[in-house]
Amino acid sequence: MRKIIIDPITRIEGHLKIEALLENNVVKEAKSSGTLYRGFEKILEGRDPRDANRISQRICGVCPASHATASALSLDSAFGIAEKIPGNGRIIRNLILAANYLHNHILHFYHLVALDYVDVARVKDEGDLPLDSFFSRENYGPLYPRYSGDYRLSKEQNRELLLHYLKALDMRREAQEMLTIFGGKMPHSIAIVPGGVTTPLTIDKISSFRFRLKELKEFVDNVYLPDLLIVGGNYPDYFNIGKGCANLLSFGVFDLEKGKRFYQAGRTSSPLAYEDIDFSKVTEETEHSWYIKEDSPDYSKKGAYSWIKSPRYEEKVYEVGPLARVLINYASGDSQAKELVDTILKKLKLKKENLFSILGRHLARGMELKLLLPQMEEWLSELKIGEPVCCADYSLPDEGRGAGFTEAPRGALGHWLEIKGGKILHYRVISPTTWNASPRDKRGQPGPIEQALIGLKIKDEKNPFEIVRAVRSFDPCLACAVHLITPSHRELGSFRVV
Repeated sequence: MRKIIIDPITRIEGHLKIEALLENNVVKEAKSSGTLYRGFEKILEGRDPRDANRISQRICGVCPASHATASALSLDSAFGIAEKIPGNGRIIRNLILAANYLHNHILHFYHLVALDYVDVARVKDEGDLPLDSFFSRENYGPLYPRYSGDYRLSKEQNRELLLHYLKALDMRREAQEMLTIFGGKMPHSIAIVPGGVTTPLTIDKISSFRFRLKELKEFVDNVYLPDLLIVGGNYPDYFNIGKGCANLLSFGVFDLEKGKRFYQAGRTSSPLAYEDIDFSKVTEETEHSWYIKEDSPDYSKKGAYSWIKSPRYEEKVYEVGPLARVLINYASGDSQAKELVDTILKKLKLKKENLFSILGRHLARGMELKLLLPQMEEWLSELKIGEPVCCADYSLPDEGRGAGFTEAPRGALGHWLEIKGGKILHYRVISPTTWNASPRDKRGQPGPIEQALIGLKIKDEKNPFEIVRAVRSFDPCLACAVHLITPSHRELGSFRVV
């Protein structure tokens, strides 16, 4: 066998190393390694529990709204106020997080992934667009070198998608500005707090948010989704590779009334059938992670190859993310999800099982926003001027436990904490990329990214673009995945480390 090592994978967040063993140019084995240790959870120990809502956001500058939400939910639970969140507070939390989804998905497709499929160098050679910013000095060549032999878009499609790359920069700005209307600033919002939000609600804020939402909706409907279909139409084989584990899991996100969520918590696989989720069955393993039992990192640990741990559900490997959210809603019988998914599949002449793939993940992001945007408009109409945005006062408990479950743009996110003596005794986070980029567990099961790489046929070992295309389809965020440190083998709320 021959080994390919890519370290680091570029155009993702953080430091990820991929090793692949090839036999006859086919990946037979893969290792996903988080190569940077951070230790954020340890930072939180001994602090006022309310600090968690601020400090945990610093885990990631791309998806801090998700950590703010999960942390606030865990504190709501620990403080006994989870049922006291006013309607305005619940809705504004949703709108802040949804704005972050818009920014994240547009960023991911256009500025991290599209250049895997759009031949920038070809458009530059034709000289009809101002593309100097895409290239370094003449002596150093293009910043985005073409993948030899696998750019398939036509001249017109290349030009169109590159113009949309530039337009997407404006759309990202609009999404960030929209988030700050209710969030105060971005990154690291100051508005989401235990009990609700701190944002004074005004007509001007609602109008300003609605104006930007209209622009973003037009972009998703008329640019983003059509571009996904263009790429999908030119790369039909990428709906048949990079399948991964084919098990999908979601914690659910965007709270509605009466304990329901817009994207439901649950599980599914292929063929699609909905199954519920029991949060107490989520575990984390460290068999191949650089941690030892006594809450300490150990880079010399035999058999370990990653700072990422291995979350599992009922000892099974699960992929998380937009594909999971869309297909779990589909499997649950949600009529909007079923109609949209079936329509898109018909246009591309695909079957549902084709969504378990590299391009299936990208397509799911666009479909997710298509479903979410009308709901954001509905939430805006439900806001009530003059009514509270935060709950009544609460007392900081001397002891307590809490857990907060939500979904970051990249997938299932959980925050757990234990309070003793009015301070944080333990704080634990499982982020989406901890699930997706996890190493093998103690049963030898590879993580989702590792499984998605197995079976890939590599055209050119010196330029294994198939590998990076598969990895980027998960939108990895290593900043979120490698800050973790293992607690002693104990229960923490509804979560166990084994």
